[in-house]
Amino acid sequence: MADTNKIFSKINLLRGGLAALLIAVVTILLPRADHQSFSYELNQPWRYPLLTAAFDMPILRDSASAAKMKDSIDVHFVPFVRRDNELASDNIERFTKLLQNRFTAAEVKALTGALASVYATGIVDPNVYSQVSREGSPVLRITEKGSEGQPEVIGIDARHMLPPIKAFERVDSLYHAMLPSATSLGDEGAQALNICLEPNIVIDSLTDSKFRNQEYLNVTAALGVIKKGQRIVDLGEIITPQIYTNISTYQEMWNQREDQDADRNYSLLGKALYVALCVALLYLFLGLYRSRFFANAKQMTFLMTIITIFDALAIIVFEYVPGGLYLMPFPIVPVLALVFFDSRTAIFSLITTVLIAAVVSVMPFTFVVMELAAGLVATFSIHQLSKRWQLLRASALAVLTYMVFYLVMMLMTEGNFDLFSWRAVVMLTINGVLFSFSYVLIVLIERIYGFTSAVTLVELSDINTPLLRRLAEEAPGTFQHSMQVSMLAAEAARAIGANTQLVRTGALYHDIGKMENPIYFTENQHGMNPHDGQPPQACARKIISHVTNGLSMASKEKLPPVIRNFISEHHGRGLTRYFYNTAVNEHPGEHVDPEDFTYPGPNPQSKETAILMMADAVEAASRSLTDYSPDSINALVNKLIDGQIADGLLKEAPISLRDIETVKDTFKKRLATIYHSRIAYPELQTKPV
Repeated sequence: MADTNKIFSKINLLRGGLAALLIAVVTILLPRADHQSFSYELNQPWRYPLLTAAFDMPILRDSASAAKMKDSIDVHFVPFVRRDNELASDNIERFTKLLQNRFTAAEVKALTGALASVYATGIVDPNVYSQVSREGSPVLRITEKGSEGQPEVIGIDARHMLPPIKAFERVDSLYHAMLPSATSLGDEGAQALNICLEPNIVIDSLTDSKFRNQEYLNVTAALGVIKKGQRIVDLGEIITPQIYTNISTYQEMWNQREDQDADRNYSLLGKALYVALCVALLYLFLGLYRSRFFANAKQMTFLMTIITIFDALAIIVFEYVPGGLYLMPFPIVPVLALVFFDSRTAIFSLITTVLIAAVVSVMPFTFVVMELAAGLVATFSIHQLSKRWQLLRASALAVLTYMVFYLVMMLMTEGNFDLFSWRAVVMLTINGVLFSFSYVLIVLIERIYGFTSAVTLVELSDINTPLLRRLAEEAPGTFQHSMQVSMLAAEAARAIGANTQLVRTGALYHDIGKMENPIYFTENQHGMNPHDGQPPQACARKIISHVTNGLSMASKEKLPPVIRNFISEHHGRGLTRYFYNTAVNEHPGEHVDPEDFTYPGPNPQSKETAILMMADAVEAASRSLTDYSPDSINALVNKLIDGQIADGLLKEAPISLRDIETVKDTFKKRLATIYHSRIAYPELQTKPV
């Protein structure tokens, strides 16, 4: 009892840990901005529901208007400059020194006078000159101290100011005007003049930037205010440059607001609780209606891992790909659950996964409806996966369902198809293509968790597999027996709703151990019986060994665990009754240890292995009947199965007495069909004419 409590405690701890992991992963990956991310384009319709402001926000100019206005300011802005008198005097003095010993005193005086005149007028930077030269009344601004000591802005005439290259020409012109008989400057004079021509009217960077930014404020100034609760953009509205700017401003302000920390924390807590409730509903369903799965650590780990992975991927794709939620092939989740569990578990897994992913969806209602519809259609179209092409069909139906519901939801919410997007169609098609590759996941899951899918069972049930071919060649009687048991057990499984394919496949392999010594088994004997003259205990060991030999072969051939269960459980802890009775009869009054004649077991642990035990005994015993009347068949079936019940061989299997009665009736009808009486053909008494 204590061991049982420990097992249940570990399972409860595992279930709690899996739920906590799912909640933690989803919560950590949730977008930090705490608002829906939007994908929108200029001059395209707004594809989401009405967006209203959660707080007061300014209406700023759209980028195009702002850029145009800023360009206009830059063109018409009157630059602020300062006059560098010290630079002018320094350059005149340097110029005088460079001319000495090269020019006459009169020439030096004329040249320095011309340079001083140009500096007095002003030499400006070429960029400033190009700007003021475009103006009709070129002017520059300068700040000077006023009468009260405060700086005043004064406009100065810039019409006669020159850039260095034109100043050079002016100096040369003035020089020759002063001394018409003077020689040309020559290379040395020109070089000296170039060295000493620097702008003395330069941009006053600090003042210029200050006044320019003041004018820029007109560009960035708010045109108005959108009050809290007012509309920003509505569904279907064309996104103009101004609306585009409003949406961008809203998102930027939301991310920068410091007073939202508490609200964000509460919102995050609410979403974590929402995920927890979704998981709780799934656990409630599993605990009430699928307790066998709920108590299985490996199956619960698989189911919760798949849900966690898909929801985590959905959130990541949502963050980095516009509309990325619709790229996620959610129908894979119910298909995997259907393959390894059942249809109802598949549906609840789909609902849980989609509801959790909807926490980041921009349009939750549309998302949930489309994903549930596609997932359900895909699940219903497969029913029981046995062939790969079923996945392709399910994929095509899922895409078709997506398309239909996409159009229906658009018509329902908007009343038209104006917002129809081929991009959405492409994304849904990609979704279907990804879904079609789910077979790869099935194979991967089988290897990781040791599960067995219906596809694998179908492949194993092919009688052309090497192991079954070998059985047919080395033990043909056992092979025929296994085939008959397979058909008998599959029919019974279908009647009580058990896994038909599992029973059919398990029955084909349940006696493979007989290949080690096929002659020791009645169905393979032809006259000689090697048991004759042997002690009953030795004969029993030979018979019992086909179970251990079969398990060894199955392990060597890497048969799935569910198939090995049929080998170990098809006799359970039953007796080799024939040899046990023989031993008791040969030693009257002596104790004969039943353990020497008992199969290693265990007893059947599932409906499917219980069905095989009953079918195996009935099929083998039916071969010894001499009378195949309905009464004789009924008596045989009742005797064998009631004996197994009396021996306690079926008490560990989750099969009810009603199911056992159904199995009995199925066996009786099947055997009556197999062994029906035949009409004797009359012999010819005379030659036909």
